[in-house]
Amino acid sequence: MCKGVGEKLKILLLTVAGVSSRFCKSIGKTYLKCIYYKNSIKESLLYHMIFEREKFDKYIIVGGFKFDELKEVLKKEFKEYYQKIILIENQYYREYGSCYSLYLGVKAAIEIGADEIVFAEGDLYVDKENFSKVFKSCNNVITYNNIPILANKAVVFYYNYKDKLHYIYDTNHDLLEIKEPFRAIFNSGQIWKFIDIYRLSRVVNEIEKESWKGTNLIIIQSYFDGLSRQQYEMIGFQKWINCNTIEDFNQIEGEDKEYGKIR
Repeated sequence: MCKGVGEKLKILLLTVAGVSSRFCKSIGKTYLKCIYYKNSIKESLLYHMIFEREKFDKYIIVGGFKFDELKEVLKKEFKEYYQKIILIENQYYREYGSCYSLYLGVKAAIEIGADEIVFAEGDLYVDKENFSKVFKSCNNVITYNNIPILANKAVVFYYNYKDKLHYIYDTNHDLLEIKEPFRAIFNSGQIWKFIDIYRLSRVVNEIEKESWKGTNLIIIQSYFDGLSRQQYEMIGFQKWINCNTIEDFNQIEGEDKEYGKIR
């Protein structure tokens, strides 16, 4: 048990601002991916992440695309948690990259006095057991999964010959390139935990505006740069789905049945 754990303000930060072009193309219409469902809101990615995972003190959600629709769904379908939800609008979700959404979310978390921040990208479905390990960890956390590394889907991290951690991602979903010898390579679980709020605050305060056009990995890489292996924990997900398309989303139903949650 972490020392003073009961006194810590634990935040779950979710970014869902993007247009999700691949997902919309796969279903044949524009839709906000995190609240998509076929029969019930309980099927949505956002419901899974908030209702069926650990209970945080506050939930910060950064939206952009179809923001008003997201706001209405939260009011109507997430009443039990609505008082704990801080909804932030990223008005520049088309001009800037995912870095800006994470920037906005972190700034909001710091302003309300967060002690620990778990950041998860908003298009994920992960197993409860290992998400719980992230929640309960007293350390910084990086996550990985056991899915094959494909350039059109994966966020990758590797350790180079100096044992330094590096993240890579291709926004064009085409090719990944590592230009140096490396010791190990992993498919990122795209969920992180930050416990050094002073360090995180320094990272976001020093980031240049031009970097907002990039991915959230700019902030994540800056935070973990210089940390030793003893200063963060690696946690692997056994069940992990990144819902880029409707085919990915359909896999969740099979996972729910496996856990005995047939709707």
